[in-house]
Amino acid sequence: MPPPTEAVIFDIGNVLIEWQPERFYDAVIGADARRRMFAAVDLHGMNDEIDRGGPFRETVYATAERYPEWEDAIRMWHDRWIELATPVIGHSLRLMQALQAREVPVFALTNFGIGSFDLARGHYAFLDAFDRAYVSGHMGVIKPDPAIYAMVEADCGIAPEQLLFADDRADNIEAAARRGWQVHHFKGPVGWAREIVARGLLPEAEAGL
Repeated sequence: MPPPTEAVIFDIGNVLIEWQPERFYDAVIGADARRRMFAAVDLHGMNDEIDRGGPFRETVYATAERYPEWEDAIRMWHDRWIELATPVIGHSLRLMQALQAREVPVFALTNFGIGSFDLARGHYAFLDAFDRAYVSGHMGVIKPDPAIYAMVEADCGIAPEQLLFADDRADNIEAAARRGWQVHHFKGPVGWAREIVARGLLPEAEAGL
C-alpha cells in the first residue's frame, strides 16, 4: 500500500493550462518560419531565465534586440503571452476543485516567472485558489533542480512520501521521485484522474471518470 497522501501538487503548464509556444507561432508566422526562429534563438532558454526570476518584459525585449530578423516575433512572447498559455485543461481544473472540496490540500509547483505569473493570475482566477503556490520566479530556482523540491518540503512541513506530484515532464517527476515523493507523469487528465482515484483521494464520479 502506498503511504497516505497529505497534499497533492500540480504543475501548471501542460497540466492545468496548455503551454504550447510552438503552436502559437505556427499560427502567427507559419511553421517554417517558426522552425527557423527556434533554431536560431534559444527561446526556451530565455523563458528559463524568466522562470528563475528574471524580469519578464526586459528579458524578452533584450533577446529580441539581439535578433533583428526575429525581433517582432520574439516580442510577442511578452506582448501576446496569454495566447501562448491557453486554454485551461478543464478536467484537471475540476480535479483540483474536487480535491479541495474534500479538504485535500492542493499546492502548485511551477516553473513560472514573476511577471508572467502575475499576468496569468489576471486571466485565470483559479491560480489564486491553491492552498500553497510554489512559483519558481519567486524561489530563484527551477525544476528539476533538487533545491526547489527541498524548499517545498521545508515550507509545507509534509514528509516527502506523503506528497503526490503531477508534472508533464519526466525529468521533473524523476527529480521529485528521487526525494521520495509520490509522482505521476501527466500525459492527460484522464490518467491523472485515475491516479487520484487509485490513491483513494476521490471517487470515480467526482474525478470525472
